[in-house]
Amino acid sequence: MRAEPAPANANVIEVERVLAETRHPAFQFMLLALCGLCLVIDGFDAQAMGYVAPSVIGEWHVSKAALGPVFSASLLGMLLGALGLSVLADRIGRRPVLIGATFFFALSMLATPFVSTIPALIALRFVTGLGLGCIMPNAMALVGEFSTPAHRVKRMMLVSCGFTVGAALGGFISAALIPAYGWRAVFWVGGVVPLLLAVAMLALLPESLQFLVLKGRSDRALRWLARFNPHLRIDADTRVVVREKGNDGAPVAELFRAGRAPVTLILWAISFMNLIDLYFLSNWLPTVMRDAGYSPSTAVIVGTVLQTGGVVGTLLLGWFIERFGFVRVLFVCFAGAALAVGTIGTVAHVLPWLLLVVFAGGFCVVGGQPAVNALAGHFYPTTLRSTGIGWSLGIGRIGSVIGPLVGGQLIALNWSNESLFHAAAVPVLCSALLVVALAAATRQRSRPSEPQTA
Repeated sequence: MRAEPAPANANVIEVERVLAETRHPAFQFMLLALCGLCLVIDGFDAQAMGYVAPSVIGEWHVSKAALGPVFSASLLGMLLGALGLSVLADRIGRRPVLIGATFFFALSMLATPFVSTIPALIALRFVTGLGLGCIMPNAMALVGEFSTPAHRVKRMMLVSCGFTVGAALGGFISAALIPAYGWRAVFWVGGVVPLLLAVAMLALLPESLQFLVLKGRSDRALRWLARFNPHLRIDADTRVVVREKGNDGAPVAELFRAGRAPVTLILWAISFMNLIDLYFLSNWLPTVMRDAGYSPSTAVIVGTVLQTGGVVGTLLLGWFIERFGFVRVLFVCFAGAALAVGTIGTVAHVLPWLLLVVFAGGFCVVGGQPAVNALAGHFYPTTLRSTGIGWSLGIGRIGSVIGPLVGGQLIALNWSNESLFHAAAVPVLCSALLVVALAAATRQRSRPSEPQTA
């Protein structure tokens, strides 16, 4: 435990014990609601370009391939935001980074309706992505640090579901807004809502208790503890401690120390492969289905079904992981993803079958990514949790930049739908094989703080 020296008669409060013994559902609900809503709007804004793409193509008279760099610019911004701001959060805290990033991407979304050229849209989507990129790792880390180990994975999966909920809602909202008000209305909604949310977070969002103690800010930790449990006895001699040890090294370097290197590299590779598919499908599926003969509204609904499958997958996979462990669940999930994604082009001409396999693909690909993020959050300690999740996502988002670009080029080369989706099945098949390597790596490093994957 790390704590300031305390007199023999001092009142010592152990953070983990307070979290385990205190029943404060209103506080926990507030935390889950704020972080969950933050991820809902994160998912909405991240996928907004995919939903408005057909309308932008029609209004601006540009080719489909011209939007590939627009998609990738947003994802590149999210990549850099995840890498840089997650490390910053392990230095200054989850709360200031979450609030600041939410304000930032809200203003960027509000600026988007005023652009009228592809280069300007590329620049603005990149800037928006910087703010969007750090939301997931910090929201998951904060929720995990207010949870006991027995409930950590379930709650982190639950709150991460907000991203896919937002992406799915984005489809329904876009389908309603675009015919009535035009594609710019999607960005007005995507800017106003997070602006209001950021104001609410300023008043209500707590900081991680373990983080505050490990950084020597016990006075602030005691103030939040008093709000979390008003019945605690806190006086001038009260000291607060945690069970973890702090570290003063560079957070990224620490991901490779203490035997963490193999798991770190495998987590990065799994995220990389899965996010190639996730963002290829999210960005291009509505456009490909429109070219296959479906109406614009039906094409948007197909994209929405992908995200809806991801919501259901996130909720059920968390339940499965609690019972069968990460490795078994993730292997089945990614193997199933390869089968579902590879089948999309084959059944594209039959709408009921198309919706079924797209839902299955969303369940496994979109729903599988929060499980990988939760694995990272469960594996790394408090001082590395935001960095661990952020770098796993950030390195993975290199794949998210590649996916839309490669997809755009294959579409420009007039690949058939069958060939296109057969190729898309390869990355998630690689993810399934990497999960096998993950099992071997975790067997070699068995410590109480790491996830039970066997």
